[in-house]
Amino acid sequence: MTTKKHTATIHDVARQAGVSVSTVSRVLNARVDVAEETQERIESAIESLGYTSSLAARSMRSRKNFLIGLIMPDIEYPFAVEIMKGVNQAIAQSEFDLLVYTTGNVQKSVTASHEQHFIALLNNSITDGVIIVAPAAASFESNSPIVSIDPHQIHPNFPSIHANNYQGALDAMTYLIRLGHRRIGFIAGRPELESAKRRLSGYHDALAKAGIAVDETLIAPGDFTEKTGVEATTKLLNLPDPPTAIFACNDQTAMGVYTAAENLGLKIPEDLSVIGFDNIPEAKFRKLTTVDQFLVKMGYLATEMCIKLINKETLESDILKIPTELVVRESCRAI
Repeated sequence: MTTKKHTATIHDVARQAGVSVSTVSRVLNARVDVAEETQERIESAIESLGYTSSLAARSMRSRKNFLIGLIMPDIEYPFAVEIMKGVNQAIAQSEFDLLVYTTGNVQKSVTASHEQHFIALLNNSITDGVIIVAPAAASFESNSPIVSIDPHQIHPNFPSIHANNYQGALDAMTYLIRLGHRRIGFIAGRPELESAKRRLSGYHDALAKAGIAVDETLIAPGDFTEKTGVEATTKLLNLPDPPTAIFACNDQTAMGVYTAAENLGLKIPEDLSVIGFDNIPEAKFRKLTTVDQFLVKMGYLATEMCIKLINKETLESDILKIPTELVVRESCRAI
């Protein structure tokens, strides 16, 4: 027969610490009129008993849960991991804790109505504010703060952080063109994402500025995954006149370029140049030239923005655009 475990109360804490309930209450309320030795004794009792009402008491006093939600499609996806590093850094420096909500698969089609459901689950009840990564919705119904990272819409009605995707793509293409490449393949990202659209625009405009006609056969659809990168690269390299370089819309796709090239017996950069976008840790390991959009910084700044809004502080701007930087390594060569 299973015995129901007793839940520790404030009276249990007071009894174990040898103090009154009112003294425990003063410690929970961060009053300074309790002797240090007594406070340490009470905190030790709270820990040993597993007393969990201190968070609830703090919430009642401040009308805060001291919890921030993070909504993202896939916590194993390298892009998401780098974002989470930045969020974690900011959380560690704050009085807030973090609750992560994920659909578990970056390829899942998440609609605006689904996202509104996720927001409703967290904001106004569990969390004080939410950070949402790559939302499809342009607006949300919520009384609590929402900050987005890389939203689908260019002008959502909530604060957001974007990388300068267009300039990053323009820089990547300009670099390849300066190396002498004229047939440059492009593996696109998810077409509904504003970031993917802007990278494609950068590809087109760089070619136009160099006087190079766009060859649509060199543009392959993609979804930011390595698997699709392999498939797209294989098709591009089997063209009658294949590209001498490929600009992959993100680093995960670029990893697929490496795999496809190896399957075909080609070497990078001797036989094929490749550039990615994101600058995830694996890019450095592969010596991949890529565009850094400072994902860790984006996560950190988004969390700072969310905390400011929770604390009723005014943001300098509702839209924060992070400059990108081309990181040149060893995956490209002049021809």
